[in-house]
Amino acid sequence: MFPGLGRGINPRKMASMMKQMGIDVTEIENVEEVIIRTPQKDIIFKDAEVSIMDARGMKTYQIIGTPQEVTREIRIPDEDVKLVMEQAKTNETDAMSALKESKGDIAAAILKLSRPG
Repeated sequence: MFPGLGRGINPRKMASMMKQMGIDVTEIENVEEVIIRTPQKDIIFKDAEVSIMDARGMKTYQIIGTPQEVTREIRIPDEDVKLVMEQAKTNETDAMSALKESKGDIAAAILKLSRPG
């Protein structure tokens, strides 16, 4: 994309070229942590360096660091726990456990608790 980049281009010249193309890059100082959340996991950067590239109003964030992936625990609504408790005639702890094992599937949790043994 930038001719001569691989041959040790002068950083000032690179900045000047980017400025001419309407691209501005700034660093975010003193970043403590960056977290990317998905329904299944969090990706956490504790040693993140973050820069923003602004190309004519379109901002792109770049994160440099060591990611750590943490699986997110499924959140079970209270209403689901109560429904499983009523239908399976069980206590809250067992209902919650069955819902977590079935990844929030109410019918599967009720069936699991209703089966003998």
